[in-house]
This record gives sequence, C-alpha cells and structure tokens, in this order.
Amino acid sequence: MPNDATAVAKQAEDYYDSPSADEFYRVIWGGEDIHVGIYDPEDRDIAEASRDTVKRMAAKLKTPGPDTRVLDIGAGYGGSARHLAKEFGCKVTCLNISEIQNEYNRKKNRDAGLDHLITVKYGNFEDLPEDDASYDVVWCQDAILHSANREQVCREVARVLKPGGQFIFTDPMAADDCPPGVLDPILKRLNLPSLATPGFYRREFEKLGFEKIEYEEMTRHLRNHYDNVRKELERRYDEMERMGFKEYVDAMLTGLGHWVEGGDKGHLSWGIMLVEKPE
Repeated sequence: MPNDATAVAKQAEDYYDSPSADEFYRVIWGGEDIHVGIYDPEDRDIAEASRDTVKRMAAKLKTPGPDTRVLDIGAGYGGSARHLAKEFGCKVTCLNISEIQNEYNRKKNRDAGLDHLITVKYGNFEDLPEDDASYDVVWCQDAILHSANREQVCREVARVLKPGGQFIFTDPMAADDCPPGVLDPILKRLNLPSLATPGFYRREFEKLGFEKIEYEEMTRHLRNHYDNVRKELERRYDEMERMGFKEYVDAMLTGLGHWVEGGDKGHLSWGIMLVEKPE
C-alpha cells in the first residue's frame, strides 16, 4: 500500500501542477476555492456557492479566534484559510502537494495582507510535517479522495489534533449502499481503486477513540456543483480551446458527466463531517 499511495500522490501532484488543470481551476472554478459548493438556488455562481461551504463549515467550529491554530490539509489556493484568518484571526497552516497552487496561495495571502497569519507548506497529508497535538482544528475540503491510504490520513489527523480538537472536512464519497462497479468511470479518471464512504470515516475515527462524530449529508449539492461546473466549462469551451486545452476540456466534460450521473442514481455521498478528539 505505501508504494501505491506514493504513486497516487505523485499522480495528484502532477495533475494539479499541470497548466491545463491550473487554468481550469482558476478560470472555471473561481480561483479562490477548489471544492464543492452549496447551491441554493441550484444555478448560483460557482465561486459564491464554494464560499458558502466554507462559511457553513466555520459555523460548526468551537468559537474560532486568534488563539485557534488551524491546519488545512489539501489547501489548494487557500481560500478557506484566508476566510478563517480574516474573519476570526485564526493562525492557519496550509499544507498542499501542488507548488503551483502554493505559490498562487502565497501571493493571494500577501495581496490580502494576511501572510502574517497564514503559512503555506508543501506536504502530503499521509505524512503531516507537524508535531503531535499541535492543532485545535484540522480542516479539509474535497481532497482526501485523492489518497490511496485514507486510513493513514485519519491516523495523522488524530495525531496532530490537540485533545478536544476538531477535524472538519468534506469529501466526495460513495454512498454506503453503492453497488460494486458502478463508479468505475469516476475511479478510472481519478486513477483510484475506490472512494471512501461515510461509514468508512465513522469506523476509522471510532477505532481511533473519537466518540463525537457528526455528518450533515448534503449530496444534492455535489451533483449540482459538478453540473454547474460542466455548464460553465461548456460555455467557455472555445476560450479554453484557444488556450490549447481542448483535450483536457473534453476529458473533463466527460468526467463531470460521470459525477452528475452518479449523483442522479444515488451512488454518491457528500456533506460536512465533524469529529472531535476526546479531551
């Protein structure tokens, strides 16, 4: 498994460092957040919907403030970190495997005058370069699906959390009752053997001694998010094609269609999971 996990991590790094992916997430996805949004109404702006997910997650935390240390794993462009730093004064460490995204994150932090509160590090969430019991909050949005060793990610999160600390995250998952094989088109594009399920995360954190585990199921937003991204990409297809990304865009449109189909058939799950480490 370690070799498999290393290979999958390298694939994710190469993908997010590619010019085509970077342009897609900056131009189509909004360039601030790279995660699923909350769509009420269903056709709302992608960037606004994505920011509402951040706000909804932050509202579940224990009174975040200047003394709160947050570790954002798989931080992408760092939009969540900037929200937490600006709104609550939290000190945030962004850990991310793409240096292209990390450099953009650092620039955005400097431009916002928040670089004194936000540190950006290159790293892998299967081997967190952080001390034991050093964070009040570990935060993650739609990133753990890229791991081929999610059990290790859970162990690392438990290790770096302080007693009483919280792990809050979202992750595109298979439904607990998902039939075998139906998500193969999604998995093939992601180069993954499987997706996690809500039950998987619940079992893993129970094994680690976590007793408080909450899951707010909001799968319809996952389906609507990928549908809205697909429509935006179709609208700007010619623009992306002129930039030389036709092959990438065609493959992305197919992949987004698989996500929408999986959501329509009830084979996927998505929502906000909050677990709390015992005191």
